[in-house]
Amino acid sequence: MTIDEFQKRIEDIYLERDRARGVGGTFLWFSEEVGELAAAIRSGTADERREEFADVFAWLVSLASITGVRMEDAIEKYARGCPYCRGTPCTCSSPTRKGEKDDGRE
Repeated sequence: MTIDEFQKRIEDIYLERDRARGVGGTFLWFSEEVGELAAAIRSGTADERREEFADVFAWLVSLASITGVRMEDAIEKYARGCPYCRGTPCTCSSPTRKGEKDDGRE
């Protein structure tokens, strides 16, 4: 399944409900799923991690749909490597928080 196909599938299943809930409410659900993913990464099984990654991605796609963003277009930002240095792997050298290398994601 492509990202476009996945986005369409999530829209077919949930778009009416997500639009009715609105961006704010849908973002809260997305945030809750990110928290569940954090817990699964910390102490979950491989199956639990896989399930939570799927849920986070589905909610992210829902947010994209209700805000008019096509995910296939959004991911183009990374199509040629790091969006700043164009490196693969990233070779950005500007410092970010806690001394990490800048990976171009903001």
